[in-house]
Amino acid sequence: MTGALAGTSTTVSYIESSAGVAAGGRSGVTAIVTGLLFLVAMVAAPFVGMVPGAATAPALILVGSLMLTTVTEIRWTEPLAAVPAFLTLILIPLTYSIANGLGFGIIAWAVLHIAAGKLAKKDWLLYLLAALFLVRFIYLSAN
Repeated sequence: MTGALAGTSTTVSYIESSAGVAAGGRSGVTAIVTGLLFLVAMVAAPFVGMVPGAATAPALILVGSLMLTTVTEIRWTEPLAAVPAFLTLILIPLTYSIANGLGFGIIAWAVLHIAAGKLAKKDWLLYLLAALFLVRFIYLSAN
């Protein structure tokens, strides 16, 4: 909630938290350190903004290529997994938003599973998220 009040998408806070867990952080200390570093980043942001975009492009390309290493773990032969993954992958850069890309991917996942008749009680939260994202996209398109 604090991230949202500061103008940061809550998806960004989630991704930073899951990155800490993936790196081995299992306690709340990783979240505290991440939060403190975000505070430092808020102070440093105006100075970083002085760096031209062309100077940061090589670093972004490197980070993007490192992120794509996990794409090999996607089950590309299974449409129920491949289509939402592809939509998420392609729509994050096309919409300039991690939240929008994830939203479209979650909606596609839910729609495909419903259409295939593969509803599962254990996935109720994903169906709820898909509905919320759908409401969000409808609301944003109306304004």
